[in-house]
Amino acid sequence: MSMASAFELITMGRVGVDIYPEQIGVPLEDVTSFGKFLGGSSTNVAVAASRLGHRTATITRTGDDPFGRFVHRALQGFGVDDRWVTSVAELPTPVVFCEIFPPNDFPLYFYRLPTAPDLQIRADELDLDAIVEADVFWVTLTGLSEEPSREAHLVAMEARGRERTTVLDLDYRPMFWDSSAEATAQVAAALPYVSVAVGNREECSVAVGESEPEAAAKALHDAGVDLAIVKQGPAGVLGSRRGGDQVVVPPVPVDVVNGLGAGDAFGGSLVHGLLTDAPLEQMLQLANAAGSYVAGHLACADAMPTLEQLGAHR
Repeated sequence: MSMASAFELITMGRVGVDIYPEQIGVPLEDVTSFGKFLGGSSTNVAVAASRLGHRTATITRTGDDPFGRFVHRALQGFGVDDRWVTSVAELPTPVVFCEIFPPNDFPLYFYRLPTAPDLQIRADELDLDAIVEADVFWVTLTGLSEEPSREAHLVAMEARGRERTTVLDLDYRPMFWDSSAEATAQVAAALPYVSVAVGNREECSVAVGESEPEAAAKALHDAGVDLAIVKQGPAGVLGSRRGGDQVVVPPVPVDVVNGLGAGDAFGGSLVHGLLTDAPLEQMLQLANAAGSYVAGHLACADAMPTLEQLGAHR
């Protein structure tokens, strides 16, 4: 792909290697074997959208090490363009361990200290023409947690403006922030450039001070967001358009194996709905099905479904 306009989706943010235990319901200290998978929220969204037939790329950084080479190989295998995945010589590619206690306990252990390569994305290295031309640009709150990544994200979002679809995943992870107040301040700095915001009730509370779904959606609309999506767990997902329709879509039942990655599958399917101009209810139904499908598997990126698999799962 030689033209910037070739990409329907560009994501920007976290990448790593997920190390998942092959023994379910076993404490990490007792696990004897693991599987290795591509990970990182924004990276997984690019994979999920690629699996649904879209031309995707991601902007991130790895270490100059074997795990970094694995990231490139995995992205290429999933059909995600890796031209903007560069290495940082002095930092290792992050790894993430988890414990798996279905149906709802999946502790994560991030090895990203003293910092992570993906937080070393720099504004002067960005291909702003490509970012502006992408149909959808997807970023997560983690990318705003530290410089120089923070400046790079804001420069990219400002370059796009609100004329094109920019999605902010309110993926708040306390271990990446000095305080929730700092995260709130960075959300406020980003929202003027955001057309779609996605988060669960707790993340919305950090972002805009509201956890009740309709109040959170209103606060996001008041900040300029056109489409607010609030995940409510077993109560489903609220989708709200500013000055337009509002729907609540129930979850798709599943026997959970690993809840990690379900939100990224939801995100990739949401991008599919945005790109195909799907009605809001249909868009969220498909996104819920995608999240449910991945929750029934051990892996994240490796489990992202195709449209055919989603049709059967629903």
